[in-house]
Amino acid sequence: MSTLKPLFVSLLLIASSACAFAASEADYKAAYAAAEAANKEAGKLRNQWTTTASTLAAAKKAGDAGDFDKAVEASKEAEALAKASIFQATSEKEAWKALEIR
Repeated sequence: MSTLKPLFVSLLLIASSACAFAASEADYKAAYAAAEAANKEAGKLRNQWTTTASTLAAAKKAGDAGDFDKAVEASKEAEALAKASIFQATSEKEAWKALEIR
């Protein structure tokens, strides 16, 4: 768990950094598609986080309202969350063996 926390925090910091430009609808759609793809990959690993789903929903709501800056920011955060869940799933796939009583 100790290796997950620094990665998770750094991913969230990167994702939550404010954009220096006004995002367009195309920017939002690209960011949202990347977040959805990462979330689907996490689903294949059976490790989707509920926070990712709620952040994707917030991104969609902001995009539908035309607030593309907020939508891109939320999409990038959702992608970071999904990638962190993928990292968790793959690292824990083998890590449990180190805890096995021998």
